[in-house]
Parts: sequence; structure tokens; C-alpha cells
Amino acid sequence: MIEGIERQRPLGSGFDARTGAAEVLSGIDLAGRYAVITGGYSGIGLATTSALAGAGADVLVPARRPDRARDALAGVPRASTAALDLGDRSSVEALAGELRAAGRPVDLLICNAGIMAAPLRRIGRWDPQFATNHLGHFALTGALWPLLAAAGDARVVAVSSAGHHNSPIRWDDPAFEREPYDPWLAYGQSKTANALFALELSRRGAADGIGAWSVHPGNIRTPLQRHMSDAEMIERGWIDASGAVVDPSFKTPEQGAATSVWAAVEPRLSERPGAYCEDVEIAEPAGEQPYRGVRSWAADPDAATRLWELSERALA
Repeated sequence: MIEGIERQRPLGSGFDARTGAAEVLSGIDLAGRYAVITGGYSGIGLATTSALAGAGADVLVPARRPDRARDALAGVPRASTAALDLGDRSSVEALAGELRAAGRPVDLLICNAGIMAAPLRRIGRWDPQFATNHLGHFALTGALWPLLAAAGDARVVAVSSAGHHNSPIRWDDPAFEREPYDPWLAYGQSKTANALFALELSRRGAADGIGAWSVHPGNIRTPLQRHMSDAEMIERGWIDASGAVVDPSFKTPEQGAATSVWAAVEPRLSERPGAYCEDVEIAEPAGEQPYRGVRSWAADPDAATRLWELSERALA
């Protein structure tokens, strides 16, 4: 097992930023495998669901609006829906209770749902992004642990982001209770949390056959940007005045889903537990290029353990 930042050495996947999810899964048979994908009915989540189902997996898509999810998934074989609000602990426990009662092992858990640049709306003491993007998935994973362990070789994929470059965990004020709330710093912290969660989960889950990795899907125009105005996206160079994407780095949803499905199926990743991936490859440590690679604060085992303990206290 490779420890520390050394785990962030590429494997040589043969894929790149323009690889699509279907190409990653070409020739792979997932028949009989059971996947749970939060947010799997929109944007890269829908592309992820479609790719895994197309390879034969049965996919459950928990959603805050199950009716909307059912409509979006109408043409996807082997996809079903259930109710889940990641910001509501009772909703998480209700879903997990139903799945535990059904007893089917969960082979893949893809923590894909998320919000970005959301205005402040407290969920308990927490800002909405930390509560939803991190704590909701932390609670769901813990509640599904028996089913992940029962699979024998389960994988958890936490969808992080290059946005983690914006902020480490704000240990002195993680809930923005003293300093003014900044939606972009809050988003960055939540995405750092996703990476650290996967890192610590890979350590704690090893004895139960549970592996975990985090991924940056890339820049994609999806409903994730719903809290941003067109003017803000134009200023950032993402779109033009007509709303068309003009940033050449942007991917299609299927290209964005490729790294998630690669982390779900690539056997060699078992050699690099907890690694942060991007462009269908293990990402290298961040250098001078903005928003490329993984920052040291998102790949620090000590920080990962500290975050896990903070998260347990938050949900106690």
C-alpha cells in the first residue's frame, strides 16, 4: 500500500480528459452489481447512471424529488429511484433502513449529488454545502456500511472538485460562525472534505473490503451552476452572451462521468487507496498550474482522520 502523497502517482490509464464513460466501460460486464448513485438523474450523475446501467448494473438513484428523477431516468434500463434528502438526517436513516431491510449488498456507492456557491441557509449549525456535500454523504455511507461490507469488494466514489483548491478545512471556523460566509470558500472546503473523506474511508473500510476514491469530474455545464448568474459565468469566461459554452476546457456530461466510472471499476486503483483522480487518471500533486492536481491539504492522512472525527461529532 502506498502512503501519503506518493499515492498520487498516475497509473497510466490510457484515457484522457476527452474520454467518455461508455469508452471506460467498453467490454466490462457489471451484470448483477448493485450501485447507489446520489444525484444520479441530472448532469454528470445521469451520465454516470446511464453508463453503469448500460454495462449491466442495477442502479438506485436516491433523490429529493423522486418523481423528477423517475422522469429523467425513464429511458435508462435497470434504474430505480427512492426518496433522499442529504440535508435531513432522518431521510438518510429512512433510506438506509429500507435498503438494509431489503438486504441486497451494495457494490458501488457514488456520492455524486452536490451544490455549489449556495447562499447561506443553515442546516443545524452548518452551511448548506458542508452539510449536503460532505456530512450527508458521510452519514449515508455509515448507514450503508453493513451492505457495503456484505458486497465483499465494494467501492465508494466521492465526487470532489478542483474547487478544493479554494480552501482547506477551516479548522478554526468550519461552520462560518465567526467569519462572514463566503459561498466559494464554503464550496472549496466541502470539496476538500470529499477528498479527505475518501482517504480516511479507504483506511477504515479496508478490513471490510471497502475501497474509496475521490474524483474531479472536470468543468461541465450542468444544473450545479444554478446558484450562479449568467453574468457571473460570462465574467469567468465559461459562456458567452447567448449562453453557449465557450471555455474550451469544459467537458460533456459523459466525459465528466468518465472519471467516476473509472474509479468504480479500475482494478489497479486498489494499489492506491484513497487517491484523488481527474481526467480518468490518478491526479498528480498540485503544481503551478491553477486548479490542476490535488492540493496537499486534500491528501493529508492526518487531516482526513481529524475530519472524520469532526464529522462523527457533528452527527452525534
